[in-house]
Amino acid sequence: MRIFLVGYMGSGKSTVAKKLAARLGITAIDLDAEIERKAGKSITQIFELEGETAFREWEHEALQHWLLQDDLVMATGGGTPCFFNSMEQMNRSGTTVYLKMAPKALAERVSNSRTERPLLKGLSQDELTEHISQHLLLREPIYAQSKLIVNGMNLNLDELIASIGHSK
Repeated sequence: MRIFLVGYMGSGKSTVAKKLAARLGITAIDLDAEIERKAGKSITQIFELEGETAFREWEHEALQHWLLQDDLVMATGGGTPCFFNSMEQMNRSGTTVYLKMAPKALAERVSNSRTERPLLKGLSQDELTEHISQHLLLREPIYAQSKLIVNGMNLNLDELIASIGHSK
């Protein structure tokens, strides 16, 4: 079983991956943490020192490693599905779940970690909400290719597990 959680930053992918994996008795993988481990530096450092293109290459390489591993729930990065045909690859390899949330709710969730998130550095709260809205317009069509689309707010884990079982 392979489950890939997709959605915008702040949608809860990492938290849900841990809880879902624990309930299913399988491994939780945080793709960003895997990239940091392999690169030997933080995501922020990769963006600052190497740029977004290099980060996306690190991300793609890390995803390729895990696509064929069994029994995992992966929290992907917010942009992971949007590059290198990754959404199609994840859909072929397992069950993709889009944790959908409104831009305002996402902005509230990520507002305290703006300095740690390279794509959000230096934005005011209003700019943050607008940035997320614009970004979601671009990413939504890709996220919407997920096999399952669930409301990321107040997610019911039992319902998600039942939906995953039905999506196979």
